[in-house]
Amino acid sequence: MRRRLFGAILLLAAIPIAAAAYTRAMRAAHGTPPAMAATAAQADRIVVDKPARLMRLMRGDQVIGSYAISLGAAPQGHKTREGDEKTPEGNYVIDWRNPRSAAHLSLHISYPNAADSNAAATRGESPGDNIMIHGLLNGWGWLGALHRVRDWTDGCIAVTNAEMQEIWSLVPDGTPIEIRGAT
Repeated sequence: MRRRLFGAILLLAAIPIAAAAYTRAMRAAHGTPPAMAATAAQADRIVVDKPARLMRLMRGDQVIGSYAISLGAAPQGHKTREGDEKTPEGNYVIDWRNPRSAAHLSLHISYPNAADSNAAATRGESPGDNIMIHGLLNGWGWLGALHRVRDWTDGCIAVTNAEMQEIWSLVPDGTPIEIRGAT
């Protein structure tokens, strides 16, 4: 009996250690990001509909890509402070990209803007930062669309890795992004 109990405890302790080691190894195995699409094929803006959990890449009035998304774990309302797990709402810009992020590729959203920073400062809080559009955490890409079962990010917008490859190539730095909340 004691031997079985010890074995069960040992197994339970080994699972998170193995998961952490696997994730760390996968983070080191970044591939080459895809090339940018031809300028004529690139998006000129992004529209995110938080209530519908939908992100659209636009070129003029044409939808050139549409993606089901996961949001921050507390998706209702606008992000106001660090750690609130909300996805911001408003108008921002994709201002830089990270091919070696903790998630499969990431595009940085320019949150906080001046209004977000000023509002947080008035409250004596940090507005938070590092809000991204990204794929799944490195090593967990096999989850694919299952990640959409629940909102799970710290405020970012998540898509599958295959979708992130496409988005990466279609969205140049400087692309405006409008994140819409409930009206």
